[in-house]
Amino acid sequence: MFGKILEKIEDTLHLLGCLGLLAVVGLINADILLRLLFKLPVQFQFELTELYLMPALATLSLSWVFRVGGHLALDFVPELLPGLAGQVVAKLRLLLPAAFFAAVSWKSGSFAVHALLHGDIEYGVVDWPLGWAYAVVPVGCSVLAMRLLFDALIPRASEETQ
Repeated sequence: MFGKILEKIEDTLHLLGCLGLLAVVGLINADILLRLLFKLPVQFQFELTELYLMPALATLSLSWVFRVGGHLALDFVPELLPGLAGQVVAKLRLLLPAAFFAAVSWKSGSFAVHALLHGDIEYGVVDWPLGWAYAVVPVGCSVLAMRLLFDALIPRASEETQ
């Protein structure tokens, strides 16, 4: 049950990340075309992309990409080692990154909460509230930490047969 809910959350966050990518492409191209044709820039494009869209692109799809096996990995130990040592290594390969992303979630979440509670603003063409800009990082990283923990504690059916 938890696995299905986690998959739905990952799918939703990935969709939001993809929509963010479309927004970046649309805004940048609109800015280029409007500058070229009418000498009229999209003033807020850079700030919106920098503060909100790029962090969303970088973090919201993390767990989905891991789940479908689309991530990059640097493997210095064979993936499947025999015996107890292999089981320990397999668990550590998931638990250590889970701890790292949980720490990133905690620290970035504290920045987001602080910014939300104190009304931190990035002044520019538009006054951008920073709390909402910071919020996507702990969301994406905490879902990845949950995925890593889930995979470490609940082996997939394909892994149980090996």
